[in-house]
Amino acid sequence: MLCACRASSTSCRPPRQDRQSVNREDTALPMTQQTAADTAAWTGAAAILFDLDGVLTPTATVHERAWQELFDGYLASQPGVAGYSESDYFDHIDGKPRFDGVRDFLSSRGLTLPEGPLDDDPANDTVQGLGNRKNAIFNHIVSAGVEPFEGSVRFLQAALERGLKVAVVSSSRNAPAVLAAAGLSRHFAVVVDGVVAAEQGLPGKPSPATYEYAAKLLDLSSSGCVVVEDAVSGVQAGHAGSFHSVIGVDRGAGRQTLLDAGATLVVNDLQELIP
Repeated sequence: MLCACRASSTSCRPPRQDRQSVNREDTALPMTQQTAADTAAWTGAAAILFDLDGVLTPTATVHERAWQELFDGYLASQPGVAGYSESDYFDHIDGKPRFDGVRDFLSSRGLTLPEGPLDDDPANDTVQGLGNRKNAIFNHIVSAGVEPFEGSVRFLQAALERGLKVAVVSSSRNAPAVLAAAGLSRHFAVVVDGVVAAEQGLPGKPSPATYEYAAKLLDLSSSGCVVVEDAVSGVQAGHAGSFHSVIGVDRGAGRQTLLDAGATLVVNDLQELIP
């Protein structure tokens, strides 16, 4: 397999629907119109570029849990600093490369830490140390296995049956391990993850650079590729590039929030895109 990357105590929980600020059904088009709009979002495309966590697998909730555990522990030693809340994940971390998430969260609390080496000990209170600590927590959780979203797998199969190329574009450095745990590795010859981005000197989302690089590896122009994202920063990345379209998947960020970020269309489940 030609892989652009190097080739993922409790199981992954389903996405929390109670966080959705806008219910798609409240503003949905009539069924025939909605189906036509959904299908048009990927008609004529040559490839689908999937984000991983929250799009193909429910590991976004595992990332949330890992970040919560990380910062709950770290902030306990920082008197007078506001604690970590659920909204912090969406406001400062979601969709970004891991160490950018550390920096941006700390900045939101007026905190700065030494950078530390890339392989810094997870016990050290540095940007790299905290990021590596979070990674250890995440890997412990996903070691129990990952069940992909059923609707996403069906959409992936429909895309492959149409002859479309596919790739995964993830800010996570754990993308290959997660794909393997979910049984999806065989479908993706191209995976652009956090490791590849660092090796190639590509800025993370909301820059479109990692998605553009995936299109290049597929030997396609960006205009022939559909970006599928659940994170605001990822949708912004797709919107910033010259892609065919940007499909948002509302796993909790909110339909209108994703539309405002530049999504062409927002669905609750990728199965809605299958005519």
